Amino acid sequence: MDFGPSDEPVALKILIAGGFGVGKTTLVGAISEIRPLRTEEVLSDRGIGIDDVDGVEGKTTTTVAMDFGRITIREGLVVYLFGTPGQERFWFMWDELSYGALGAVVLADTRRLTDCFPSIDYFEQRGTPFIVAVNCFDGADRHEAEDVRVALDLDVDVPVLLCDVRRRVSAKTVLVTLVEHSLRVLTASQS
Repeated sequence: MDFGPSDEPVALKILIAGGFGVGKTTLVGAISEIRPLRTEEVLSDRGIGIDDVDGVEGKTTTTVAMDFGRITIREGLVVYLFGTPGQERFWFMWDELSYGALGAVVLADTRRLTDCFPSIDYFEQRGTPFIVAVNCFDGADRHEAEDVRVALDLDVDVPVLLCDVRRRVSAKTVLVTLVEHSLRVLTASQS
């Protein structure tokens, strides 16, 4: 199909970030309309003493570059999802992945809440709009979104919501919340 100047296709780029084992790969997989590209590798003995698996002892793989998924909203409007690696030794990828992003979802796990601080710091320092989505793991204590906001010392304008990234509907709500927040931030900055 040919697109004229007024109806060129629009692509939005969204990052999915957070600590090791928080559910980034799962979120991309739950919502992507294509089979996601994953760069998962099996955890090995080389990670002993480097990879903190406390709280995620059953995790056997890790993302070493990125996850990638796609969602077509309508003809001419596509959302590309890029899941960032969660381990510090792979953070060098973030600058490349974040280039041109509309915004970011920072996934949080209340069992390991401090693991999302580097993601929050990264997006705050760069002025990238972001939201925090608390992935409610089975068996983990539940906390109100406002309590998580206080614990993370987030600005009142940063949306915080609870989710289950295994569920497509929940993942969709997270992405819609991010897009709406990003549009508010961009509109406000242009005023």
